[in-house]
Amino acid sequence: MGACHMGAQTIVTGTVGDGHEPLTGANVFLLGSIDGCLTDSLGRFSFTTQQTGEVTLRATFIGFNDYTFTADVGQLQNLTINMAERALSINEVAVTASTFSFGRSDSFKTMDALDVVMAGNSCGDIVAALQTLPGTQMVGEDGKLYVRGGESDECQTFVNGMHVLIPYSTETENSAVRGRFSPFLFKGISFSLGGYGGEYGQALSAVLPMETTDMATSDKYGVSASLVDWNIGGTKAFTNSSLSFNAALTSLGLYDRLFTQRFDFTRPYRKLSGEAQYKTELSATSVLKSYVGYDLTSVGLHVDDRNLNLCEHNVYANITHRTQIARSTTLFTGIANSSVWNNIDDAVSAGDHYRNFRNEVHLKAELHKVCSDALKLSAGVEDYIRNSTLRFAPYRYDLAYNILAAHADAQWRIVPRVFLNVSARTEAMWNHRLLMPRATLSYIPSHRLQFSLVAGRYSQTAADDYLAQRNLRQSTADHAVFSMQYQAKNTLLRIEPYWKQYHRLPLLQQGIWQPNGYGTSRGVDVFVEDHSLVRNLATTLSYSYNDSRRLYLDYTEERTPHYASRHNLRLTAKFAIGKFIAGVAESYASGRHFPTGTTPCYNSFDVNLTWLASPKVIVYTSLNNVFGRTNVFRYDTAGSPVTASRDRFFYIGIFVSLKNNKAYDISNF
Repeated sequence: MGACHMGAQTIVTGTVGDGHEPLTGANVFLLGSIDGCLTDSLGRFSFTTQQTGEVTLRATFIGFNDYTFTADVGQLQNLTINMAERALSINEVAVTASTFSFGRSDSFKTMDALDVVMAGNSCGDIVAALQTLPGTQMVGEDGKLYVRGGESDECQTFVNGMHVLIPYSTETENSAVRGRFSPFLFKGISFSLGGYGGEYGQALSAVLPMETTDMATSDKYGVSASLVDWNIGGTKAFTNSSLSFNAALTSLGLYDRLFTQRFDFTRPYRKLSGEAQYKTELSATSVLKSYVGYDLTSVGLHVDDRNLNLCEHNVYANITHRTQIARSTTLFTGIANSSVWNNIDDAVSAGDHYRNFRNEVHLKAELHKVCSDALKLSAGVEDYIRNSTLRFAPYRYDLAYNILAAHADAQWRIVPRVFLNVSARTEAMWNHRLLMPRATLSYIPSHRLQFSLVAGRYSQTAADDYLAQRNLRQSTADHAVFSMQYQAKNTLLRIEPYWKQYHRLPLLQQGIWQPNGYGTSRGVDVFVEDHSLVRNLATTLSYSYNDSRRLYLDYTEERTPHYASRHNLRLTAKFAIGKFIAGVAESYASGRHFPTGTTPCYNSFDVNLTWLASPKVIVYTSLNNVFGRTNVFRYDTAGSPVTASRDRFFYIGIFVSLKNNKAYDISNF
């Protein structure tokens, strides 16, 4: 210990703790003076003062109530100060049960936009990067998100709180799709694997809410190029607003010429996409955001005696407004529109034509009220207006319906370390109404440890193809999740056992769709992230065990769904050496069950290397499935194995920032 202020007549000494352990870095000082210092690693403090007579000593530490003691300066020796932990405000509580949050500075960061682009097998795709997390299944033949034994369409995407009807680009059968959105578009991604609050509906298993970036304060531009895609984008900042744009072309034409593959493509996969955002601060407490995105995707494939041709137009747009209408009260309103045109020639046999149009308008309004440090309330109403048409001889239909919904949510700090979130959601479709209660009870004994118990009911409408034949009631799923999370300075550990029960799934009985299907899914997810083993080394372990069984669709008996594998394991390591960042990843999934056989296990070892060439230039390269293992994704009805178009995939990209003062910021937005 050493004196923080010299030339004093009196030495002030003591220790600061919380009643159990010392507090390091607490600020101890005399009011009205500059005399004081910080506590050392054992909670001790010592400083000198020239003050005489009665003085007031104060101790402060983040997360604790201030301590104040008034006495004669001569009595301030060998003090023992026990500080009381401050009760967290309800706005300071971040319950992490069943949710992974990325890109948020107030939580343990496990993934940001650069991590998405530079993950070993993502190639810049948000969906592929999220598949490194526990709870997701490896389904290589379509590449979509399958969460905790649920179908891919049971995971729904939201942008700024507004629903996205189709978040994927189209692709041929047995080829992995890509997500439609750039990772640099978003400042925060909260991937919830189940047990979410009443705000979100129409999702039986999981939700992926993404929040776009805030208003920019300076201009910036960026370009990137690789073997498969080329991008250009930028932002123009104004006084109280900013306008951003991005244009991208993805094409596998060059790649297919350089590297062999198994499929007979008559036209390579191509996607032309454009995005634009306008963000403005109407006042200090009022923000308006708008977003519009368009994708044109096409691909041709020779299959047997037909030339399969796919062409899809996908348009998504939303406008949201958030404003403070009274003290501690915020109003959110939004409108979103999704339109998708999907055209397929030679879809099933030579000469046929498949034409499908789907549209959704999503309207939403919510009120948020912070009543006190211990209570926060919210309530909202929304409407999903949907229509769909199909022209595919001999099938055709015109379908229109809407889903009215309302929810109420209360977050309550029962006692300083115990928090309860209770919500209720109701939905009405045709003449059917559902009431879905949901609750999360959390115990947070310290900033490092958290326990939660989650339970609730969730619903989702059947696919349009089924609804066009029969007005099926919504399917439901009951979730129960227990979550334990430990977060040290450099380590995160999360363990989550879960259970789900499905009701009223679509089931084909005697040629008629009935809401008589059912199923269960149970398992445990384990996630470990560590930065302490070796300096500059970051490692993760993600493991999921899932046991699920269903009777639905055209199943004749209850069995494990074809997309579900019992064991999924992913190990990653990332090591920084100067301007280079090297990464490796190992992915494993146990076999999947089909009526014609069980697939061998899936295994892929991936490597990647990032070179920070200059503060404005990043070069990234990766090679997936280094050892060239031929992974069998599934078996077709004839018992033949279905594999990827190629065993390995090589990616190299260059990212350049223009007119930007921030080093290594490759965001076009």
